[in-house]
Amino acid sequence: MNTTTSGGVPPSKRRKGIHALSHDTLCTIFTLLDLIEAVRCTTVCRYWRTVINKYKLLQVLYSKQERRNSADLFDASMCSERSLKIHLEEVAMDWHRFSLRVRPIDIYQWKGHSVGVDKCRMKMGLILTGVGDKVMRLWSAERYKCLDEYSLPDNTRLVDFDFDENKVVGLVGTRICIWRRHNAERNIFPSRENLFTNGLCMRYVDPEAVVGCEDGTARVFDMYSRKCSQIIKMHLGPVTCLSLSDDQLIISGSSTGGITVSGLSTGQRVAALMSSDSSGIRTLCFNPSSHLLFAGSTSGYASCWDLRTMKKLWETRVSPNVLYSMHHLQIDRSTLVTGGIDGVLRVLDQNTGEVYSRCIMYESNRGSNRTEDVYGVIKSNQAVRLAEDDRIDLIPRTSRPPIRCLAVGMRKVVTTHNDKCIRLWKFKA
Repeated sequence: MNTTTSGGVPPSKRRKGIHALSHDTLCTIFTLLDLIEAVRCTTVCRYWRTVINKYKLLQVLYSKQERRNSADLFDASMCSERSLKIHLEEVAMDWHRFSLRVRPIDIYQWKGHSVGVDKCRMKMGLILTGVGDKVMRLWSAERYKCLDEYSLPDNTRLVDFDFDENKVVGLVGTRICIWRRHNAERNIFPSRENLFTNGLCMRYVDPEAVVGCEDGTARVFDMYSRKCSQIIKMHLGPVTCLSLSDDQLIISGSSTGGITVSGLSTGQRVAALMSSDSSGIRTLCFNPSSHLLFAGSTSGYASCWDLRTMKKLWETRVSPNVLYSMHHLQIDRSTLVTGGIDGVLRVLDQNTGEVYSRCIMYESNRGSNRTEDVYGVIKSNQAVRLAEDDRIDLIPRTSRPPIRCLAVGMRKVVTTHNDKCIRLWKFKA
């Protein structure tokens, strides 16, 4: 019996569902949409995204939009790929801000380490976690799958770390270690021992890493010469957090409560920033697109300075106790996410310090939603946005374990809590 169609295509080869339409038919349908709707269609499936990219439909629709918005004659050639990219970035940021402020949140959590983990970084759709056991793990932010592991040398303690597309850099005991990401021989080199006196934090911008030390100094380490190139006196007390700017500035916070800005190349002090809050500085975050610096204190205050003028823009108490971490997308000038000892994830306005939203995990009594101590098991829960007058102290600690570290991605936030689990908060579009 002939089982082929009239066109000679066997049933097993026929397209089904959304794949049943040809490229030309889909292209005709997509051109009837506006730009935002077409961008949403690129996220439906790979087949639709291929059609939209193949026919450059986003650029065509952007050109039409510009013609409608302009009273003058519009030349389609003026619609460059650069202007389209800028426009799509703005659209993406609008979605990101709206999602963080008001949209529902799903939380996915899984056991990532054998002991408590309290640091995380997220870039390029990847999450790096560590500090606690003797290994750092790299995860997919979409599939929650462990992609790679980076073991520590000897029995030394991992203090802090960061990564980029080529390498992982870690402050390990009293030295800097580097692991090459795409090479069988992961460890490029460890530096000599005892270069730092009890390093507490680290940041790096290739080719230099800066370590904040207990003696109040910031030590600049050249990762390729394997030498400490500078020792800069930043504070009288321990350097508890660091940030680096694009224009060669080191920003450091201290347990004594001050923030110092110094030149990376010269070592000269540029400014000393003071807060009306006298408690220690626990976390720093610099926004290169707006030149705003954010700081979180051990008494729950969040503060903001403009590094172009070195003037404080706002200061507000967002939590009753210590803020451990704050972060934002690099190109986002609107939202700032903070986390601390009370376990509440807060979304702030970067420009005013106003708290837009306070979120915790909804703890269900159903067994299927309870965290199990098993590798590879993904558990899901929903988050709850708290009202302004909700009593946080009455909420069970199981719904709000202390947020020791967080990192922000596009419509998502990863958090670690000094336990074995990693949590990924996904904000719906």
